[in-house]
Amino acid sequence: MGLLTEEREVRCIRKADRQDPYTRIQAVGGGGSLLTMWTMSLDEAIKGIEAGTLKLYTHVGGHKQNIVVVSRLMGSKYLRTEADRDTPDNLLSLPECP
Repeated sequence: MGLLTEEREVRCIRKADRQDPYTRIQAVGGGGSLLTMWTMSLDEAIKGIEAGTLKLYTHVGGHKQNIVVVSRLMGSKYLRTEADRDTPDNLLSLPECP
């Protein structure tokens, strides 16, 4: 029997410096109302995606894009959406999580 995969739409992000495009995202979040809001740290999101127990995606401008884990040359990992020519930075374009 395989692992269950939880699928969540990311609707907001949290960064230390919102204006700096090179600052690593610290957390992602979503939900439709204050009662259903959720956030998780970058490390939790990476661990879940890599384990296959979590699938995150964005839905921006009519485009659904899966979020993937990417490794930098120095070994640090970060999240980004799969390549999309129409909305290349749709993860970074999301509003700040409350």
